[in-house]
Amino acid sequence: MDLLQSSYEDESPDSSPIRMLPSKSAAPKVDDTMLALTVAGEAARAQSKPLDPTQHIVGFNPTYEQLWAPICGPAHPYAKDGLAQGLRNHKLGFVEDASIEPFVFDEQYNTFQKYGYAVDPSENSYIGDLEKMKECDAISVYNIPQHEQKKRKLEKKKEKMEEEEGDEQDVDMTEVENPSTDTWLMKNRKSPWAGKKEGLQVELSEEQKKYAEEYAKKKGEERGGDKDKAEPMVEKSTFHGKEEKDYQGRSWIAPPKDAKAANDHCYIPKRLVHTWSGHTKGVSAIRFFPKHGHLILSAGMDTKVKIWDVYNSGKCMRTYMGHTKAVRDIWFSNDGSKFLTAGYDKYIKYWDTETGQVIQTFTTGKIPYVVRLNPDEDKQNVLLAGMSDKKIVQWDINSGQITQEYDQHLGAVNTITFVDNNRRFVTSSDDKSLRVWEYGIPVVIKYISEPHMHSMPSISPHPNGNWIAAQSLDNQILIYSTRERFQLNKKKRFAGHIVAGYACQVNFSPDGRFVFSGDGEGRCWFWDWKSCKVFRTLKCHDGVCIGAEWHPLEQSKVATCGWDGLIKYWD
Repeated sequence: MDLLQSSYEDESPDSSPIRMLPSKSAAPKVDDTMLALTVAGEAARAQSKPLDPTQHIVGFNPTYEQLWAPICGPAHPYAKDGLAQGLRNHKLGFVEDASIEPFVFDEQYNTFQKYGYAVDPSENSYIGDLEKMKECDAISVYNIPQHEQKKRKLEKKKEKMEEEEGDEQDVDMTEVENPSTDTWLMKNRKSPWAGKKEGLQVELSEEQKKYAEEYAKKKGEERGGDKDKAEPMVEKSTFHGKEEKDYQGRSWIAPPKDAKAANDHCYIPKRLVHTWSGHTKGVSAIRFFPKHGHLILSAGMDTKVKIWDVYNSGKCMRTYMGHTKAVRDIWFSNDGSKFLTAGYDKYIKYWDTETGQVIQTFTTGKIPYVVRLNPDEDKQNVLLAGMSDKKIVQWDINSGQITQEYDQHLGAVNTITFVDNNRRFVTSSDDKSLRVWEYGIPVVIKYISEPHMHSMPSISPHPNGNWIAAQSLDNQILIYSTRERFQLNKKKRFAGHIVAGYACQVNFSPDGRFVFSGDGEGRCWFWDWKSCKVFRTLKCHDGVCIGAEWHPLEQSKVATCGWDGLIKYWD
């Protein structure tokens, strides 16, 4: 090994490198030039070959140009003009659909008609008179340059002025001053887009003034707009009793002192004891005098509100006339000395029960469907009204100002019911939902709307304050809790009556043992609160029995009202 190593070290760098012998193959030599050319040619042919639209499978990835190449093919032995029958949709060959906007087509069409050139959309190049195209800088009829437009305008103006100058030489001055001639019209014609120039105000003659007044009056009558915006009618009140004060100086609205103070146990009435008839049209609502019930207030569709004696004579004591249309709702203040009325004439009026004077009038220009006073003794000056424009409006009666608007409902508001010690109130609406509000805060704290729910045009609170009964228009009375969650009580459901389409009032007996309601056929239905069974039905009215109220003190006395114009008292 040492000898070998020394021999390598002794080799000079100039000595030649080691040569490798060439490899030998026993296979015969083959010229592959033609093979390479064939493969390359096939690839190029595949790239340029158009697709046959009849084939379903493509064995390679075609390019965009191949996919969108126009259909053409070799001469066909059995086709006249070289195209097979399957490749034609027109007698001259194959017509391609092109997606082109009507505006673009019209532009190119009109440009070709005018200048003789247009853009070819398939090749994105120009066809036609190319010299003219260069001369016009390839403009189309719709995109004329700004300077060209100005030039054309000036030329037109110049032509017009020349025409007018030529005409003026031939014009007769008498024709220019005569408005009936064409010359005057040509001189004074005005562009329809020219701004209106204020002419001098000419004083009207007496005859013209008279005609203008008559015309305006006639137009006003035709529109009938004055009727809706009519001023509230002058309020009147008529006392029908013997005297407004008795020998001791007590007012006629003072409650009798011998009336019982409480109701221990209520019974269902059986027979009719009295009928009050004084309204000439239907009665829409009745309310007993608060706490005592010695008087009953009724709202009529004859625009009148009447108050009737219950205990003694049973006659009408006073009539209040202040609305021009039917009265929709009424509501007493806590002490009964004042009450509210809401009419279809869009006015809410606050009356003094004893004297019949209107203390305050309110309106928003919309129909009030329900009016309520806040039941708290210290908030008897707060009025809430549910309007036809989906709002609940809150007024301060003393100032007459709107203090709050609760605007969340999607339909006219039908009821307002205070719950939870008057800290909250529940409203129902034509939008088939119930909404619970915190008093004074226009934000819904609970929204109840289910697909199966119907509109609820009447709601009453249970005497114990834990429940509210809602008259649903699918002919049932539903019970909701007034606790935090306002849940539907599925175990309590009162049905059997037909109220679909009518806002029949639902109510409770003062001891809470009975639920009762009128119906669309004139009957009054009584249900047992615990068992939910029908206890009794009374045929009360011809037509709809719309309202029903239990006397606040008498155990078995109920008043009903109907669209037959009668108020009936049952015992």
